[in-house]
Amino acid sequence: MIIIKTPEQIELMRQSALLVSKTLTEVATVLKPGMMTLELDIMIGNFVRDHKAVPSFLNYNGYPFNSCISVNDVVVHGFPKKKELIEGDIVSVDVGVILNGWHGDHAYTFAIGDPGEEVLKLIDVTKESLYKGIEKAVAGNRIGDIAFAIQEHTEKKHGYGVVRELVGHGLGRSMHEDPQVPNYGKRGSGIKLKEGMVLAIEPMINMGTKDVFTESDRWTVRTRDGKPSVHFEHDVAIGKDRGDILSDYAPIEKAEQKNPHLFTSKKANLVQPLS
Repeated sequence: MIIIKTPEQIELMRQSALLVSKTLTEVATVLKPGMMTLELDIMIGNFVRDHKAVPSFLNYNGYPFNSCISVNDVVVHGFPKKKELIEGDIVSVDVGVILNGWHGDHAYTFAIGDPGEEVLKLIDVTKESLYKGIEKAVAGNRIGDIAFAIQEHTEKKHGYGVVRELVGHGLGRSMHEDPQVPNYGKRGSGIKLKEGMVLAIEPMINMGTKDVFTESDRWTVRTRDGKPSVHFEHDVAIGKDRGDILSDYAPIEKAEQKNPHLFTSKKANLVQPLS
């Protein structure tokens, strides 16, 4: 069942989404070679709790960490580990919170040091595709319009692999609500978008094949060919004339640019949230 949110509820969800943005900004400030992803996960959990919220991933269907930290060929759901990050790693950090009963859930991919021109291009194109999808997050359009925009930009234009097994989703008092939001599909297909729907739109794009597999821990998803994968995610309320981005990449990007250990994307925050 799709749950339509009132304007007041959307404002509460914005607070949740912006707390995730603040958390990811803190990540962008401290991320560096030599840091263990488990250390980063502990910091994320403490930061969220210090802001009177709950890390929503912890114990969700048995997931044992505060966040998902996916390195290089890990697509999503990577377990934080006692393994140090090194120059050239790309790191997707996915964070969820519950604040005042509402969920925020989004992700950002960082490059530690220089991962190479091809990987930096993958990062840029994936981030671009997120905003291409958000451009279609308008009342009267359909889920397939979002999906087609992402697939067209990443797979058809640049030849990347669009993961099929994992999709975006509705968001609200539950972390996963209807509808599912795939990153591939046909223009004009799927349910019609209505004002007040809130979606987590999240392209997961592989440098090589679209094929993935899940490790024996039943969570960690890797690319089948071992090539890098990039993940970006925004929380978006469907608007009458445009998508209202509840989360905010601007402070993350600012912190990223100030951190000498991070290579920054060439693509700045392409769509500003509605005021």
